[in-house]
Amino acid sequence: MRAISQKQHGYIIYAVSGTNTISFAIDFREADISGLLGFAVERLDKKTGKKKFLTGYKVFEEIIPKPTKATVVSTYDHPVQSFVWDDFTCYDGSLYEYFFYPLKGQPGRIDRSLAPIRLEIVTEPLFSRKESDVFFNRGVASSQAYSRKFLNLKPDDITDPKLKKSALAWLSRELDDAILKFIGQAKEGDTLLGCFYEFHYEPVLTAFKSAIDRRVNVKLIVDCKNNGTKDDKGNIQDAFPRVANLKALEKAEISLSEADGFVFKREAAKNAIQHNKFIVFIKKEEKNASEVWTGSTNISNGGIHGQTNVGHWVRNKKVADQYMAYWDLLKDDPGGKEGDEAAAVKSKNAALKKAVEALQPNIAFSSWDDIPKGITSVFSPRSKSTMLDTYVKMFDTASSMSCITLAFGINKGFKDAVLDNTPANALTFMLLEKEDKKAKDSKTPFVYIGAQQNVYKAWGAYLEDDLYQWTKETTTKHMQLNSHVAYIHSKFLLVNVLSEDPVVVTGSANFSKPSTNSNDENMLIIRGDTRVADIYFTEFNRIFNHYYFRAVHNNLKKKKAVESQSMFLDSTGQWLSKYAAGTLRYKRIDVFSKMVV
Repeated sequence: MRAISQKQHGYIIYAVSGTNTISFAIDFREADISGLLGFAVERLDKKTGKKKFLTGYKVFEEIIPKPTKATVVSTYDHPVQSFVWDDFTCYDGSLYEYFFYPLKGQPGRIDRSLAPIRLEIVTEPLFSRKESDVFFNRGVASSQAYSRKFLNLKPDDITDPKLKKSALAWLSRELDDAILKFIGQAKEGDTLLGCFYEFHYEPVLTAFKSAIDRRVNVKLIVDCKNNGTKDDKGNIQDAFPRVANLKALEKAEISLSEADGFVFKREAAKNAIQHNKFIVFIKKEEKNASEVWTGSTNISNGGIHGQTNVGHWVRNKKVADQYMAYWDLLKDDPGGKEGDEAAAVKSKNAALKKAVEALQPNIAFSSWDDIPKGITSVFSPRSKSTMLDTYVKMFDTASSMSCITLAFGINKGFKDAVLDNTPANALTFMLLEKEDKKAKDSKTPFVYIGAQQNVYKAWGAYLEDDLYQWTKETTTKHMQLNSHVAYIHSKFLLVNVLSEDPVVVTGSANFSKPSTNSNDENMLIIRGDTRVADIYFTEFNRIFNHYYFRAVHNNLKKKKAVESQSMFLDSTGQWLSKYAAGTLRYKRIDVFSKMVV
């Protein structure tokens, strides 16, 4: 949902709500901000009647000269010093009224004479019967919250069963509950068609086994490619994720027998990845599918509790039918197989791509007229990079703002597209797994993109030691939740997200050539659904802001530069200079001010 306050004291507040996050921008450009200390923020939960001033960690040195790790303060006395702010403590499906009090004066002698700017907004429900429901995990195991709540322990090392359950619930934030609910809706005679890369998270496999036991027609395509090394006897030792998948299926007592027909091993085209993570739901005695679960979430402990991930529940029969057709295509394990002649491999792979493209032809982007309203399903592998080129052009053709998550670096096409951009072009945000920089062993010239192209990047990072009154953090690798991608695993693209015609691209593919031309992948292009766009946007803000601070801090630390942020609030008014025209903060407010409600 989107909301705009009435203008008061020259201020206008813009707000966008997702399920658990609300993003705010305070347009101050017609207000008298001289002597402004910040804003006390009060929130009324209209459902419960509970009203409180929200809290923070930064304090005025004049009031609390020596804050500790336990210091938490009210914004009533220690205000929010920002015109761009997010409330991460919301509950889904709730009606809130916010009161932003402009504070002036001096710490300890605050002038509270200005009446608050008021705004009402509703958060989206996690579970609905609408066309889409969207579920994000926490994705920030490297955080102050996890450190304070669970002492940076990996969940398996937490001995208290209740605390361990609490840690897992905090990390997953109902992403696993949503997957289990999708599977659990199937009754006797219904059908569930699954297609998975990593498939070894025990609760999900147990849910599928329970579905089999209640006579649901369960059929699972699972990555079982022999891509590991062989021992002296010719046995594969470390094929990933084949070994883990097969062990998990055996433990869950899901039969691998071809005669039983529960599991279809995806083994062909072994140098490509069977990277799908989707489930199709078909009701009893119906030929057409009705619902699809998709997104970036691998069925693994790390996928659900570690790196950033999203699950997307779609209730659209046309989309579900397309996914069912794609599943039917993959169940026969198409593509070149081990032992085939080179010519046969080439021919079989080409036939697979042709069949995939027949499900949804390539969309060659020349204008927005080429992108249909509603939901378009896109599958891989494909013979050309047309779809990847289309994502690049959509990204670069934004009129106001683009946001993208990139788990494996910035594809050259995206860099080339924005290289000639200027601050007059759309504001662009990139959320990366790692910093975009030249690799030590790379001979390819490195191309930097940044603020001069109106591009701002954040990447996975954590506080390696105590900073101010904050404590050191951990990572999902240290917690043994993830071994490859520790931070950013989601794959989505947002274009003109605050307009009346936003575009969301989301799914399993990493916006790369292999994900377009080689791997089994699926994506959704969702155009014109402001509810879906708002959920993705607020979650992008949450994760981007979390890692942006850490990435900047760590870079400054490496350069032995002066810290960019003080532990204390500013009582001199210098903080206002960060919102001068041309700064990132100013640009973000300007984008919000053009929001369509």
